[in-house]
Amino acid sequence: MKIAVFGTGTVGPAVAAALAKLGHDVVIGTRDPQDTPARTQAGPMGGVPFAQWHAEHSGIAVATFADAAAGSDLIVNATNGSGSLAALDAAGAANLAGKVVMDIANPLDFSRGFPPSLDPVNTDSLGEQIQRTFPDARVVKTLNTMNAAIMVDPASVAGGDHSVFVSGNDADAKTVVAGLLAELGHRDIIDLGDITTARGTEMLLPIWLRLWGALGNADFNFKIAR
Repeated sequence: MKIAVFGTGTVGPAVAAALAKLGHDVVIGTRDPQDTPARTQAGPMGGVPFAQWHAEHSGIAVATFADAAAGSDLIVNATNGSGSLAALDAAGAANLAGKVVMDIANPLDFSRGFPPSLDPVNTDSLGEQIQRTFPDARVVKTLNTMNAAIMVDPASVAGGDHSVFVSGNDADAKTVVAGLLAELGHRDIIDLGDITTARGTEMLLPIWLRLWGALGNADFNFKIAR
C-alpha cells in the first residue's frame, strides 16, 4: 500500500519506519521537505534528530504534504494535534478525498503548561473536526492511547495482551485500518463505533499522562478485560 505519514516528531517516523519494514511504500509528509531532512536538533520527548533518523531510513522519501497525499492510498496523521487541520489543509482536500485518513494525533493544549489539557474535549474531538473539515475523506481514529514504541511493537508490553481502539464512520475504512493494526501486531482491536466515539479515546489522555507520571515511564497500555 502507498502510505503518506504526516508528522516528523516522535510518532511519525516510528510509524513510517514500521510500515516500511512491513513492505509498504511510505513517504513522510512535511511543510518543508528541504529543511526537514537537515534537522539536527533532538526531537521532542528526547527523540533522535530527524536528520539522523532519515540517514538510517533513506528509502523513505520526504515530500510536501500535498505531494505525499497525492501519491498515497492512505494518510497517517501523526502531526501535533494543534497543527493537524493546517497540515491536512496544506495537503489539499482533493488529495484526501476518498482516502483513508488514519488519525493518531491528540488535541493537546500546552498553553497552561504541563500536563496539557484537551481542546476540543467532551462534546467534540480532533477526529470529528478532521472529518467535518474534510467530509470526503474517510477518517479513522486509532493508536492515540499509547506511546509510539507500543504503537509499532505492541508485543514489547505484556506480550501484546492489550487493547487498541478504532472510531470512524466508514466500515470499509475501519477494516483497512484494522488490517494495518494487525500487521503491526495488535490483536485486541475494538471498534467503538462512529467518529464521535473518538471523544472517548482522546479523553483517555489525562489518565494516560497521570499514569506516566505515577509509573515513571510510558511503557504501558490499556487492556479491556471482558
